[in-house]
Amino acid sequence: MSYIQDTLGWGLGFAIPSIAMIVSIVVFRFGNRFYKHNTDGELIHIKSLGGHIVKAIRAATSRLTCGEIAVPDTNKSKVVEIELENAPLCQQDSGSTDKKPENGIVEILKVVLPLLPVWTMLLMFAVIFQQPATFFTKQGMTMTRNIGSNFRIPPAALQSSITISIILLMPLYDTCFIPFIRVLTRNEKGITVMQRMGIGMFLSVIAMIIAAVTERKRLDIARNLATLTSEFEALPMSIFWLLPQYILLGISDIFTVVGMQEFFYSEVPINMRTLGIALYTSVFGCGSFFSSFLITVIEHLTSSIGEKQNWFADDMSKARLDNYYWFLALSSATSFLMFMVFCRFYRSRTVN
Repeated sequence: MSYIQDTLGWGLGFAIPSIAMIVSIVVFRFGNRFYKHNTDGELIHIKSLGGHIVKAIRAATSRLTCGEIAVPDTNKSKVVEIELENAPLCQQDSGSTDKKPENGIVEILKVVLPLLPVWTMLLMFAVIFQQPATFFTKQGMTMTRNIGSNFRIPPAALQSSITISIILLMPLYDTCFIPFIRVLTRNEKGITVMQRMGIGMFLSVIAMIIAAVTERKRLDIARNLATLTSEFEALPMSIFWLLPQYILLGISDIFTVVGMQEFFYSEVPINMRTLGIALYTSVFGCGSFFSSFLITVIEHLTSSIGEKQNWFADDMSKARLDNYYWFLALSSATSFLMFMVFCRFYRSRTVN
């Protein structure tokens, strides 16, 4: 799609995924009625997804247990409770009707507040993950992108290297990394969820350090060429110099993002699973807003000193993205150190 947008136009580039999305919605709508979950011979029909979501939210906010069903777990031979079942909410005594909302809010606060420090310390990780779609791509636009004499790589196409690295390396995590670490730690899981998130945070710091060094090299080349000529199509520096920072972010995704899912999902009561998922996804949503806030503040501060000091100047030969990357690396390293200290005092309340 990046190649189509660069060569054939943005109109066609937006039209193709729009048509594909419409087709997928139609297929999903008509195929949904035929889909069944097969769990140990029991058929659970998926009906009224919207109703399930509403009930899950009501369960999370009122602390009531929604019609739960027991399904055998073939791995652990234990009973696992599943929330999404088309059943009415459990009834409480009529005398306590006025206290339900208050008790629900109190219970939610008791669950959320202990998790807020982890949520906050993960924000810088989310900010770093905004870079591939923004400044990394802007860097690539100024670099040599030719493969052969005719084909040019779209700068945004390098974002796929994150997904490719995840697909290729994720199997190695379970087959090679965990067995090796299990021998060292003598822990059945190899590493804990908190350790998994910490490793990913550390790798994201390394990725930003590499990005800063690479950007500094790009700036040196750009300024040297600027003394000879003021107009040139691309710097004599291959776009593939950006691959290490993309790949490292993909590897950090394997550790931190998957660890975040497991952490927030397991640290909440069973009837608040949707709240746990919301905490996980909100890290990246708020991280995106926080990234925009940081850019606005830094641009205001640096441009007020002088146009030549603006870190985000439109002219990429004058911008100082390397300073911004160092700032992100330092901020993320601080969050990582705080996370390590916090982990020493945190007591998991994993729900079985």
